[in-house]
Amino acid sequence: MTKAELISEIAIQTGFDKKTIGVCLEAFTEGIKNNLVKGENVYIRGFGSFVTKKRAAKVARNILRETTIAVPAHLIPDFKPAAEFKAAVREAKRK
Repeated sequence: MTKAELISEIAIQTGFDKKTIGVCLEAFTEGIKNNLVKGENVYIRGFGSFVTKKRAAKVARNILRETTIAVPAHLIPDFKPAAEFKAAVREAKRK
């Protein structure tokens, strides 16, 4: 599903126009992104958690050039689905 398809589906379900839904969806994703950048996790009960994970420093190899580079420790965004969410997906797969 693309962002445009999601906006259309939400517009049909709620009766709001697509432009309003698009603005809300953009604000939602920006809010999550801004909080993760600030180092704060975002918890949405029944859906999941948007958190940052720390990746340790490592040495990576470029096998084509036969060189190595040092990759410093860094943070990456991660999504952890809620137990209810996982159970709903599991049930849908069984049917």
